[in-house]
Amino acid sequence: MNKLITILCATVLVGCNASVDQETDVEWLSAPGNEGMPFSAAVRVDNLLFLSGALGYDAEAGALVAGGIGPETKKTLENISETLEMFGSSMDKVVKCTVFLADISEWAAMNEVYVTFFPNKPARSALGSSGLALGARTEIECIAVVD
Repeated sequence: MNKLITILCATVLVGCNASVDQETDVEWLSAPGNEGMPFSAAVRVDNLLFLSGALGYDAEAGALVAGGIGPETKKTLENISETLEMFGSSMDKVVKCTVFLADISEWAAMNEVYVTFFPNKPARSALGSSGLALGARTEIECIAVVD
């Protein structure tokens, strides 16, 4: 039985890969100031936009915003909004987010700010971590639809 399941899964995967390779349009996108990073700011696959994780980083100040989880969440989502708009989408077209928190006990405070940014509630996952880039309190990544 296990061998049959393995064969069926392999057949499905091979079939999926063949159609994806032939029909999928993929574009790796860079944002100003992001050129030297070892990742893309976003990747567009057909009409979906996959954003890399964003922090509450203020590019003009060259640092994370001060004030803890609330201000960092606000700046993170402002940065996400700017990236979405740069690549042809918007906050109302976000379909999925993943929220990373340096301390899961800050979930409620993050959520107070988070909910104010989405006219439509995207699917979401949230998890605690033992640390984030630059000592951030939160990092958020999103998937959105592009017209």
